[in-house]
Amino acid sequence: MCSRAAPTRIHPPGGAPSGSAWAARLLGLVLACLAVSPWSAWASGGGADSLGANLSFIWVIPFAGMLLSIAIFPMVAGHWWERHRNQALVALLWSGPILGYLGYLMVSGHHAEEAKHSLLHALEEYASFIALLGSLFVISGGILIKGDLEAKPTVNTAFLAIGAVLANFIGTTGASMLLIRPMLRTNSQREFVKHIPLFFIFLVSNIGGALTPIGDPPLFLGYLRGVPFGWTLEHLFPIWVLPMGLLLALFFAVDTYFYRREPASALARDGKAKQPLGVEGTINFALLAGVVGAVLLLSPEQGKHDFRNYYVREVVMAVLAAVSMWRTSAAVRKANGFTFGPILEVAALFSGIFITMIPAMMLLQANGASLAITEPVQYFWAAGILSSFLDNAPTYVTFAALACSNVADCTSAENLGTLAASPAGQPLLIAIACGSVFMGANSYIGNGPNFMVRAIAEENGYRMPSFFGYVGWAALVLMPTFAVVTFVYFL
Repeated sequence: MCSRAAPTRIHPPGGAPSGSAWAARLLGLVLACLAVSPWSAWASGGGADSLGANLSFIWVIPFAGMLLSIAIFPMVAGHWWERHRNQALVALLWSGPILGYLGYLMVSGHHAEEAKHSLLHALEEYASFIALLGSLFVISGGILIKGDLEAKPTVNTAFLAIGAVLANFIGTTGASMLLIRPMLRTNSQREFVKHIPLFFIFLVSNIGGALTPIGDPPLFLGYLRGVPFGWTLEHLFPIWVLPMGLLLALFFAVDTYFYRREPASALARDGKAKQPLGVEGTINFALLAGVVGAVLLLSPEQGKHDFRNYYVREVVMAVLAAVSMWRTSAAVRKANGFTFGPILEVAALFSGIFITMIPAMMLLQANGASLAITEPVQYFWAAGILSSFLDNAPTYVTFAALACSNVADCTSAENLGTLAASPAGQPLLIAIACGSVFMGANSYIGNGPNFMVRAIAEENGYRMPSFFGYVGWAALVLMPTFAVVTFVYFL
């Protein structure tokens, strides 16, 4: 783990709080976390003449039902739940009331424009989400990393460290899809492996991608809204080092413990000669670069959503994925264990998540100003906790807009570059960015790659925790890590 002689604490102008203020800050943190719950948003939702401000709490129930379905059905009806059409049916049943209500508003003329905008925005984000994840999934599935690697703790730790750094160049999804299969294959002979895909999700699928706008969707939205490309590397790197170092050290210790418990048969190399590392399907590296280029060069300007400037990016991604399927040999994909099952599961379930979370996001946007969130520590935890269960990209934008409204130097929420450059706003945006990216690891639905890694691991014979089981592991491993980050940088 890298260390620094004098850790930088993130505070607005005026200096760090004294020790006597810590208790008050922690109390404020707890109150902020309670304040962002749907219950309080419903209770305070009157006043402004907007749909979110007048929305009843009852419209958050479908989102809660969607989450509970993802958590419960695999445990009580696992065989039925494995069929993607049944997952899509559940998503449609929970989305139906939201779609019906928004449709009624559009027809009746009551908040018609706001309802239409919210629905179209959710559908556009879903289309972009699936296009990006799908293209990265298909293309990376055509890259076969071969070799007879020994499943030692040093090798596994190197896998995670390389994947975390790589996530900043090809996104957390690209890095996850590229490395999860070879890492699982490397450890296929071992018996004690439950921790391996969990730490992979923590580090490669989430925390690792905090250094560039390509790494994670929240940071990309910030880039589109004026945050300089190199801002995240400059300001988030010192903070990124701490959880990365702690989690890599913890993983090495845990993996070493289980490695020493492995029976000799599990570690035997079956008499095979050691094979050097090799790569097949190298054309897909160029296609991955094409996806990254499409994200950087073909993303639309804010507020422009016609086909010519919005969907070109998605069409290019689809074409690149099609080229990958065409030019990659079937033998490579078969050796990779590639199937469309994981992306179909993500597409089915996240269709329901994107629709049912519309009211929850409306309530947050309408009532955010009344939450009394002013300190970096509050922004870190409030944005982080919501990013654990809502899509972390709109959560980032919502809290950035809230921070902008409280900073005089920030001219507009559509231009977050002014917030990033403001002495008062910069610490807030740093906290929002870290919370949104880091805590996407707290649940399977916190970030798109989480579900895909889970599905691929299960296809390869790994037994993954249930929804609540995963949240429990995340609480056990990640919450203490984030508490250390809080005390070192945000208090």
